[in-house]
Order: sequence, then structure tokens, then C-alpha cells
Amino acid sequence: MDFSIVWQYLPMMLQGAWVTLWITVVSLVIGLAFAIPLALARLAKNPFIASPAYVFVLYFRGTPLLVQIFLIYYGSGQFRHELTDLGLWGFFRDPWFCGILALVLNTAAYSAEIFRGAISAVPRNDIEAGRACGMSGLLLFRRITLPKAFRIGLPAYGNEVIFLLQATSLVSTITILDLTGISRQLISKTFAVYEFYLTAAAMYLVMTYALVYLFRVWEKRMSGHLQERVVTEPR
Repeated sequence: MDFSIVWQYLPMMLQGAWVTLWITVVSLVIGLAFAIPLALARLAKNPFIASPAYVFVLYFRGTPLLVQIFLIYYGSGQFRHELTDLGLWGFFRDPWFCGILALVLNTAAYSAEIFRGAISAVPRNDIEAGRACGMSGLLLFRRITLPKAFRIGLPAYGNEVIFLLQATSLVSTITILDLTGISRQLISKTFAVYEFYLTAAAMYLVMTYALVYLFRVWEKRMSGHLQERVVTEPR
């Protein structure tokens, strides 16, 4: 293997890595905005609210992400006239929109289940303490339930972020030139399969462990008061 060819195209690989990170961040932010209402809908006692949320989560967690991407990107063409009438065809013909939409819906479903479990795990005593302080409704949820649930669900959510980062490689199947897409393009041009795929794997590894480190620091900052303090006694 000759990795000297990689240095020639390294700027393109770095550009692809930047696209991968950009897609990940955008999908996470929008997906998180959908995940919390979905988690609350899953916890609702009204079946007309809980059932649609359950079906949504069941579908997007129970089917492969690649199939979801293909259904949104290729399948939307069967409804071109209806989407044109609604003024949406300009979005669904764009691979960027379809790829990010599939990632958003997928991570929203997984994150909703994470936060549903975290909200259910919030100690009852904390909620009662908030009510004793005069909090109720949205104020109680915003100051007590949501911060506590986010702290409980942070380790699992960190794993979901890592899975999403790696899942972005699938959007290369619909012509998006992320890190995987750039690698495939360079391989078809140079036939250096091992060199570019190993380089791409190394870049994904660096990004993954950077996220692991960031979430570890974040978790430590949020739960630092729960960690054991070492007290040095004077001799």
C-alpha cells in the first residue's frame, strides 16, 4: 500500500469530514427538538396522543436507516405532482434535504425513547420537592424534570450521537459527498481502495473518540457533585 497518494487528496478528505460533522450537528439539533415532544407524547395517558408517537418510534427504530433514506429520496418521486401542488417538491428533489430529513427522523425516534426512559426514571421525591417549592406544570418540568432526565439519559444519548455520526456515511448512497462519498469518488478515480478507506476509517475513529471525550467531560460537569470527593487528612 502506498499512502503517498492520500496526501495528494487529503484536503478533499478533510472537506468530506467537515461535511460529515456538519450533517451530524444539524441532524442532532433538529432531531433533539423533535425528540423531547415525542418523549412527552409517549408518556401521555391520552391514547390519541400516545399511539401516533408509539407508531412513529416503532417504525423508525424497527426499520433500517438505509431503507428510510431510499424511501424518502427515491420514493417521494412517486408523489411528485402532490408535492408540487404543496410546494414541497423543490425540497424532496434535493438529496441534502432528504438525507438530513431521514437522519433527523431516525435520531428523533431513538432519542425520544432515551428521554422517555430518563423522564420516567426521575425520582418522585425530586418532583415532590419542586411542588413543595410552589412549582407546577411547565415550570416544574423545565427546572426539575427535564434537567434531571437529561442528566440521567446523557450516557445513552452520547451513544446515540456516536451512532448518528457513523450513520451519516449512508447518505453517500444518494450522491452526498461526505467523508464516505469523497472516499468512494477518489477510489473510483485512483483505484487505491485500501489507502482511502483506511484513511476514512481513521478519520471516523478520531471524530468518534473526540465525541466520546466531549460527552465524558460533559457528564462529569453535570454529575460532578455526585462523585466521591477525596479528602486529604493532615498527618
